[in-house]
Amino acid sequence: MTRLIVIPLVLVALALFIFSIVDIVLTDKRQVRALNKPLWLLIVTLPVIGPILWFFFGRGRKRREAERRMVAPDDDLTFLSKIATDEDQNERIRRLEQELSELDDDTPPN
Repeated sequence: MTRLIVIPLVLVALALFIFSIVDIVLTDKRQVRALNKPLWLLIVTLPVIGPILWFFFGRGRKRREAERRMVAPDDDLTFLSKIATDEDQNERIRRLEQELSELDDDTPPN
């Protein structure tokens, strides 16, 4: 009977440990709070409490929250590239219109 309780708990603890190790390694060092990454790797080795401490105190903000901050249009690269694309399209349209008007002028009357 105790095996039915102990084995799932051990598996959950092991999964939490592995997930927290991978999360620490993949997290940018600028987003780690309180301690540096090597110390968090040591703390995570504490069964169950280590990963819980990491997720509550060491893990930085999610990327979505960081991306939500306002960015000035001249700092937003996607916005700037879109402007350049629109200008290129407008220039292409102007050239095509000019070519069409030249073709219309060259056609002999019927």
